[in-house]
Amino acid sequence: MTNIVVVYHSGYGHTQRMAQAVAEGASAELLAIDADGNLPEGGWEQLKAADAIIFGSPTYMGNVSWQFKKFADASSKPWFSQEWKDKLAAGFTNSAGMNGDKQGTLTTLFTLAMQHGMVWVSQGLMPSNSKAAQRDDINYLVSYSGAIAQSPSDAGASEMAAGDLATARLFGQRVADVAGKFHA
Repeated sequence: MTNIVVVYHSGYGHTQRMAQAVAEGASAELLAIDADGNLPEGGWEQLKAADAIIFGSPTYMGNVSWQFKKFADASSKPWFSQEWKDKLAAGFTNSAGMNGDKQGTLTTLFTLAMQHGMVWVSQGLMPSNSKAAQRDDINYLVSYSGAIAQSPSDAGASEMAAGDLATARLFGQRVADVAGKFHA
């Protein structure tokens, strides 16, 4: 059995809800970055012990939140000793806009993983992009590099699109499946 950790920051609860869906799909542990950009006690050790790390951040102004960036910068210590080298990595994000420049956030998460020598796991889902597609379909927002979600700026986390959360669960399951093959 593989040890998967979902490390994330959530400003308003939407990314947390997405993290919960990813973790459910992956049978993973959740590790929240707090409002000051810090991990809880034992968090770094939890990441060191993981076989796969799934990164999550809201998209603010086309990139990760400053709290996630603080965590990423602090990861230079595990980087220096290559603690995450050859672990699996993946990422997800949420923003208010349908596009919202989410790809910028996924690229930041990917770059962090590449600097650590990790192996990136893609979304692995076909898009829902036909005329018959509905907002609650799987991968309706069409992302290949990681899971993405969209939440209107005036909607609470409880109002997230069911399709986005289902996509997040399937994404977590994909990471778990790849981790099982990778560590077999």
